[in-house]
Amino acid sequence: MAIPLQPTAAVSIMRLGLRMLRSLLFVYVCLCLYAYFGSDRSIFLPPEASYRDSEAIVKVPIGDGRDISAIYLPNAEARYTILYSHGNAEDLGQILPVLIELQGFGFAVFAYDYLGYGTSDGKPSERNTYLSINAAYRYLTQTLEVPPSQIILYGRSLGGGPSIDLASREAIAGLIVEGTFITTFRVVTRLRIVPFDKFDNLSKIPNVYCPVLVIHGTDDEVVPLWHSERLFEAANEPKQNYWVENSGHNNLQEVAGDEYEVALQSFLKLVKKAQE
Repeated sequence: MAIPLQPTAAVSIMRLGLRMLRSLLFVYVCLCLYAYFGSDRSIFLPPEASYRDSEAIVKVPIGDGRDISAIYLPNAEARYTILYSHGNAEDLGQILPVLIELQGFGFAVFAYDYLGYGTSDGKPSERNTYLSINAAYRYLTQTLEVPPSQIILYGRSLGGGPSIDLASREAIAGLIVEGTFITTFRVVTRLRIVPFDKFDNLSKIPNVYCPVLVIHGTDDEVVPLWHSERLFEAANEPKQNYWVENSGHNNLQEVAGDEYEVALQSFLKLVKKAQE
């Protein structure tokens, strides 16, 4: 027979439960506050500028008195221009070899540094990456007069965020994302545990109606492969994926070798077919 709790014991258990609930609520609120106000310090890791302003660096106005730095690699034989958005811990100087390689594959290339990166003005934030790619797109279409139908967006890692955002709002020729996440917080938590997030790529990619290529390394130690699998599943047709076996987050092109260009050329055929 169960022995009924004495009133004092029952009250003590209730008080203990309330204290635990308050402690959990306090921890959760602190987590939400850090995620909202402090997560940028983990998301954005701009290195010390690896280059200096020169004649090769284009200063692109944001429209509010600030400029971002950019570089343009023309290609007289190219039909398409890649608008390249880099990762969270690199700048134009560091990615220049990648840009030159893309130019060698038969593309013109326009790349830029986000606000707060390289010799661009300002501080990095999610909003400022969107402002930055908007300015780069404006410069590319209005100043360089490249038609949107000849622009392919390429976003690596963090760069997938502004690239997907722009592709969901503008009619462009194609979208390539490499090593990109469904949202930033879910790289760490996998499940959604706070009522907001940053770079919600998963909710935006269904609004992209151009051909999409999703690239990811199978051994990515920073952004697990399942992020790109989810993005690919949510993307509209026509679409392609390219999973690079044994590749991590920062050595994909090295591991892929010649197959990397093969994948890009295959996607280029898909883009051309979609425009016929």
